Amino acid sequence: MVSEKTIAQVGEFALIDMVREALGTSDYVLIGPGDDAAHVATADGTYVTATDILIEGRHFRRDWSTAADIGRKAVAANLSDINAMGGVATALVVSFAAPGDLPVDWVRDLVDGMVRECTEVGAQIVGGDMSAADQIIISITAFGDAERPVTRSGAQVGDQVAFAGTLGLAAAGYGALSRGFRSPKVAVDEHRAPHPPYAAGPAAAAAGATAMIDVSDGLLADLGHVAKASGVAIDLDPEAFPILDAVRTVAGALGGVDPLRFVLTGGDDYALAATFGADVDLPEGWTRVGTVREGSGVTVAGAPFEGDPGHRHWT
Repeated sequence: MVSEKTIAQVGEFALIDMVREALGTSDYVLIGPGDDAAHVATADGTYVTATDILIEGRHFRRDWSTAADIGRKAVAANLSDINAMGGVATALVVSFAAPGDLPVDWVRDLVDGMVRECTEVGAQIVGGDMSAADQIIISITAFGDAERPVTRSGAQVGDQVAFAGTLGLAAAGYGALSRGFRSPKVAVDEHRAPHPPYAAGPAAAAAGATAMIDVSDGLLADLGHVAKASGVAIDLDPEAFPILDAVRTVAGALGGVDPLRFVLTGGDDYALAATFGADVDLPEGWTRVGTVREGSGVTVAGAPFEGDPGHRHWT
């Protein structure tokens, strides 16, 4: 008797493919499952939409982060998905579940953090739902506008690969917190509440970016999604990445970890990665770090990277 595979065995993208097949097609769905956000047509225009979920103990810890930090991070994860399509979020709906003994002041601080992050792009919370649960669960759906949505599937051989924002700092902060440290403060604070480069997505779309993704699971893992969707290979230049002093400090404190590993496999900074034509002048804030080539997968200096490329959802 053959046992059924589990979702941990098949992975999230096999699940997305399964959902895509079950849904079929619709004239209203311009971009469906598999990108950072969907692009949907309406009678009077179009919108982009994305959703994300944060679960206590899996995505945040109350002994590490304040309620305001958690609120900012929950909203940032969704605003970043809209950003990765080259768009700007305008509205969010929030679903919230928690134990009944959670202090009201904690919830008030959570909402204050959400509102603070929304102001970064001019978005507003317009509704939601709530329920009782054994742990805190925050699910947000964001809606926004994108003049030219940029997908993961447009990278072409010869394109340059670039990133915008910060890479490795939040992962270093997580590494520090995991060992009981509260410093370097800049790294710990970035893990608690990231600072996505919200202006970089629309700027990249306007400059003609051929593919784009936000870095939530790790640069290698997320660029792997771009490579697969585009049917290309991506090679990164390890010498092209700036490595912040705080990342080097944490790497050394953890026993000589290569700081580049934080940069290549850390995710929670919510940076952007994109591909541009070889002759395109990169917008302000973007740094070239690699090239699109024929083939498949992602390499570093022409060789496969040893170890996990980033976060896995069922490990």
